[in-house]
Amino acid sequence: MDLAGQDEGSPPLVERLISAAAAFEGSEEIAEARDLARAFLTRVQAVHGLPVSGRAMGVVQLVVSELVTNARKYAPGPCLLTLEVSEGTVEVTVWDSDPSLPVPGAADPGRVGQHGLEIVMAVCRSFEMHREPVGKRITAAVELADDPGGAAVGHQAL
Repeated sequence: MDLAGQDEGSPPLVERLISAAAAFEGSEEIAEARDLARAFLTRVQAVHGLPVSGRAMGVVQLVVSELVTNARKYAPGPCLLTLEVSEGTVEVTVWDSDPSLPVPGAADPGRVGQHGLEIVMAVCRSFEMHREPVGKRITAAVELADDPGGAAVGHQAL
């Protein structure tokens, strides 16, 4: 964890936030959102010295892709993506202008497509949806490093 304003033996005055944010308006920009996530995590590892596993790198890009795709597909106007590192996780937050909260589909092995939300919920440590005064905000947290004991890290779908 990076701390700013800390003297030896004194408690930290301010924690430095590690984050990145961008707005996306077109479906062609979904690849740019994944690129932003990859570059952000690469910087987190190289500059801040935090471990980022290959699994975390892939899962974060998947989560970003799914959440930004859904925002672009179902909500008018731009969507906002924020990536923030805190306590060994990266929080992926997407805001869009549609107040309707997504509903994961019932289990149906015959259904083709529309499994993205179910997958995101299964691979993330936590998943939250909130209506905002305008639109909604969806936040998913992904562990930066795999569990040292080798157990799968993830959030069980509700």
